[in-house]
Amino acid sequence: MVKNIALIGDSESVKGFSAVGIDAVVCEDTESAAVMLKTVADKDRYAVIYMTEELFEAAKKEVGKLSEQTIPAVIPIPGARGNTGIGAKRLSAFVEQAVGSDILFK
Repeated sequence: MVKNIALIGDSESVKGFSAVGIDAVVCEDTESAAVMLKTVADKDRYAVIYMTEELFEAAKKEVGKLSEQTIPAVIPIPGARGNTGIGAKRLSAFVEQAVGSDILFK
């Protein structure tokens, strides 16, 4: 079965991603971010789920549950409202864990 890519974010952030084959899922408020992530992940259609950093932070508990699985990978990206740095911090932590030191940002 072929797995797709989804993006969960506010309407301004997801605009245009459908044109490149990414399934855009609109979630306008942080209160429903975890429920939306769980709903999208439970469909078993996605290998990668991108989330705007704001929603990613709000759905931290659900992201933690999903990180125990191989698929789907949940990846934070900056949204239209700006970059909070969550994605860069996560990447730095993963590199430091794999290599033993932060070779990207130091």
